[in-house]
Amino acid sequence: MRAMEQRDAAAVASIYNEGIRGRGATFQTAERTPEDVEPWVDAADRYPVVVAERDGRVLGWARAGSYSDFKAYAGVGELAIYVTEAARGAGVGRELVDALAEAACDRGYWKLIAKVFPANEGSIRLLLACGYREVGLHLRHGQLDGEWRDVLLLERSL
Repeated sequence: MRAMEQRDAAAVASIYNEGIRGRGATFQTAERTPEDVEPWVDAADRYPVVVAERDGRVLGWARAGSYSDFKAYAGVGELAIYVTEAARGAGVGRELVDALAEAACDRGYWKLIAKVFPANEGSIRLLLACGYREVGLHLRHGQLDGEWRDVLLLERSL
């Protein structure tokens, strides 16, 4: 587990695009390029991003993104985590969640939240196993491909 570097941008974008194409993890529909994710490295002092690497290959990434511009919520981040399909179920996700929590805590965060489609049972199980708790369900939170999707809200205090 390590901080993302510029050289990881192509792999990070590729893994993100797997999730976008799968339609089970994000409302995003436009695939990302390495240039889209490269700025994350420069913003990592505020919004940490970590990658899991095995044998020189990036298998997944996790990032704490902005939760709100409201000053009182400055220590709350929104988790994004993506693991390449070939590496799922091998403990990579858990390592990423824990490494991101540590990096976020080092930057003064006191909480991470996650928004997950209820059908994404693997991600929900992972987050619960990593100390997240269910907070509630946002009904009809957004549309994906013309269909309303609910979003389960989870949180982890750091």
